[in-house]
Amino acid sequence: MSQPKRGRRRKDPSGALYAFDACYIVGRGGPLAGADEAGRGALAGPLVAAAVVLGGEKLAGLNDSKALGECAREELFRRVVATARAVSAVSFPAWWIDRYGVGRANREALLRALEGVFPHSGCALADGTLKLGPAVECMPRADGKSAAVAAASVVAKVLRDHAMGVLADEHPGYGFERNRGYGTLEHRLSLREAGPCVVHRLSYAGVLPA
Repeated sequence: MSQPKRGRRRKDPSGALYAFDACYIVGRGGPLAGADEAGRGALAGPLVAAAVVLGGEKLAGLNDSKALGECAREELFRRVVATARAVSAVSFPAWWIDRYGVGRANREALLRALEGVFPHSGCALADGTLKLGPAVECMPRADGKSAAVAAASVVAKVLRDHAMGVLADEHPGYGFERNRGYGTLEHRLSLREAGPCVVHRLSYAGVLPA
């Protein structure tokens, strides 16, 4: 009799991410501080940046937050916070983004988050293409390459999602608990009917009526 085929196990991506970090610190000096942000493109709510210096325990399943489901992100968030050498997070509200621009908010948030973990790190890597000075290298899609940056992406995403859940209670009717402030059809229809509230980014196209 033929044996039933066993389902293939999904390969744990964290091994490659930790291997990247091990190679990255050669010649630079570790530990590595990774940084990432969440909420840059949202129409409402804060932009949140996080920086993480991982501890010695390797976290199975660690990956870019965008590649993880909500339950996996929440579990990894708890494990990162419990085992990391250092974690720092910075938030900029909608009014600050409107006044100074999202580019400046992004840079300031990443730099301030990294400042919070610099005493525990030897080098720094951030996701994206911003210029953050000689002490911080920026790399596109680093959240899918580096374990430290992936951990930061999880922390930033989970903290921002929690913030949007609170804002959903304070400003009902926009579906913040579902769309997290991004420009979904539901959100845009709510904006047409009710107009923006105090946590909307008025400088963003489509928030104010044409």
